[in-house]
Amino acid sequence: QVQLVESGGGLVQAGGSLRLSCAPSRSIFNIDVMGWYRQAPGNERELVADINRGGSTNYATAVKGRFTISRDNSKNTVYLQMNSLKPEDTAVYYCHAHSYYGVNYWGGGTLVTVSS
Repeated sequence: QVQLVESGGGLVQAGGSLRLSCAPSRSIFNIDVMGWYRQAPGNERELVADINRGGSTNYATAVKGRFTISRDNSKNTVYLQMNSLKPEDTAVYYCHAHSYYGVNYWGGGTLVTVSS
């Protein structure tokens, strides 16, 4: 079973930055959209940002102008640069990939904690 593996989470002060990375545990193919979701305690999982193979991006309103998503199509890796972090960004961040054939891949999550 292929999984996505996230890295880069941690504890940061408000106003700081973190960069999340995500790579598959082994080669995967025909990936269209890759993205990041997050889930805070007591909340549902929500989309943070996604990017298709052509480079078109989509951001949640709460992170526009602060977060930047990018990907490396040759490696099916995706990144999330998070700047000007706020305490409300505290959550477990999950990587997601969707193939052209309808297969969904998820990571196990990485915790981001922003202190005030």
